[in-house]
Amino acid sequence: MNDNTKIQNGGLLDKAELAAFGEGRMAYVKPVLSDDIARLFPQAPHLQPGLKLFALLSASGEPILLTDTRDAAVANAWAHDLETVSLH
Repeated sequence: MNDNTKIQNGGLLDKAELAAFGEGRMAYVKPVLSDDIARLFPQAPHLQPGLKLFALLSASGEPILLTDTRDAAVANAWAHDLETVSLH
């Protein structure tokens, strides 16, 4: 049984299965405030508080990219052949 069969048959995926389902194929764009960046991107320099940014994250939640526009996050995903979804 492949991932698509599991989903089409109404099977429930746990968090780990859901992350594995899209790994290497899917990423999501998440709006974030600069206040939250240290948690997502520990290596990032300190940013001015209150900035609205966009994070591109892998299906498993690993950070890929941080940018100031949604379009730049989506373009980076497409450049790496990743299908994007948005979280609100």
